[in-house]
Amino acid sequence: MPMRATTKKLTAEQLWELALRALDRRAYAANELRRKLSARAESKLALDEVMKKLEEYKLLDDARFAESFAASRLEGQGYGAQRVLRDLRARSVGGKVAEDAVQRVYSEVEEAELAVRFLKRKYRSKDLREFLKEEKNLAAAYRRLRTGGFSTAASIKALKEYARRAEELEGME
Repeated sequence: MPMRATTKKLTAEQLWELALRALDRRAYAANELRRKLSARAESKLALDEVMKKLEEYKLLDDARFAESFAASRLEGQGYGAQRVLRDLRARSVGGKVAEDAVQRVYSEVEEAELAVRFLKRKYRSKDLREFLKEEKNLAAAYRRLRTGGFSTAASIKALKEYARRAEELEGME
């Protein structure tokens, strides 16, 4: 059985280069990047030095990252606030920072209208009134809305536009 080569540990200078390349590809939350770099760092001191330098150069800012991330999820995928908050937490953004960013981005958004747009986009090839007549399709659409980060109330309100039996979903929670 071939042995896997061990990963070469990097000095602070090499770690800095790796961090810049990673940030060039996409934005990272501070803890997310720290976790990525820690696997390659030769020492905790080298890692701390690079992280401090990244913050000094303002290349890492969790508040800015969280707001940008939330805005892109709202504009790009049309996700609800709960989904974006969950995704930010998965990327190791602090609770208060993530909540503030999501609240700022979603402050002007009507959740039920966003849920309707999300539903239309996800089922664009279907006639929603016909499609949602079937109980299994209605339940699937409800689950899809909830997974997309919409509240129960907003999900049901969006479904009511297309299905008479949407009220029955309230008990599914």
